[in-house]
Amino acid sequence: EVQLVESGGGLVQAGGSLRLSCAASGLAFDDYAIGWFRQAPGKEREGISCISSSDNTYYADSVKGRFTASSDNAKNMVYLQMNSLRPEDTAVYYCAADLFGRHGSTWTGYDYWGQGTQVTVAP
Repeated sequence: EVQLVESGGGLVQAGGSLRLSCAASGLAFDDYAIGWFRQAPGKEREGISCISSSDNTYYADSVKGRFTASSDNAKNMVYLQMNSLRPEDTAVYYCAADLFGRHGSTWTGYDYWGQGTQVTVAP
């Protein structure tokens, strides 16, 4: 059974930092790119970052320069370091797996999803 489990969310003041983790199991990790998405209340889900199995990264403009994705292939882990957080970053954050990175920054068609972790940024 494929599982993606996010952790590391929480409440932080504006300007602060959080590091999200995504633990993957039940899949051939090296065959997948991992995307990070978020969904704020009343808004559509937004793709914000993806990292390929060879550590190529892509960031949406909304987070570029503030968020950094990284991976530890030996541990089947992907991380999202979030700095300079803003109240508008408040959302549920999800990681998702994309076989062979086929879909990448189209943000559609991802194969597996985690349950999400809440990030709240106070003004």
